[in-house]
Amino acid sequence: MAEASSNSDSSTTVESMEDNPDGGCHIYRNGYYRTGISVVEGILEVNIIQMMSIQMTESQAENSLVDFVVTCQGSLPTDVCTVVSDPTCQVSKSVVCDPIIVTDKCLLTIRRAFEEPGTYCINITLGDDTSQALASALISVNGGGEST
Repeated sequence: MAEASSNSDSSTTVESMEDNPDGGCHIYRNGYYRTGISVVEGILEVNIIQMMSIQMTESQAENSLVDFVVTCQGSLPTDVCTVVSDPTCQVSKSVVCDPIIVTDKCLLTIRRAFEEPGTYCINITLGDDTSQALASALISVNGGGEST
């Protein structure tokens, strides 16, 4: 272990280095430091305001399609992830993430496909470089693309 002392801003800074088995090195510094902190507004809130089934003809209905209309507060998101889980929200069935472009007002429609009828837990996460926000809902998907 090596130790070095130096003066900075009239206070003593003690710097020590120690070797680690993984080949890396940790540096510990004690003292007073100055730095700039940037506070950025993140995505503060996400709300699912509407869930609509997309009606298709029987020949088109391989999967049931549902549109989720989502709003948010705060900064504008750059990506959206949808996690479809069992009704208890414990077992994930699918995860879909997409980049999005939101220009002025945070109001977007997310279309997702469901392979079979049933009750699902939906988690929609909006994110940007500095934050994420989540909204959840239970949805019952019936055959033929209908949802209640």
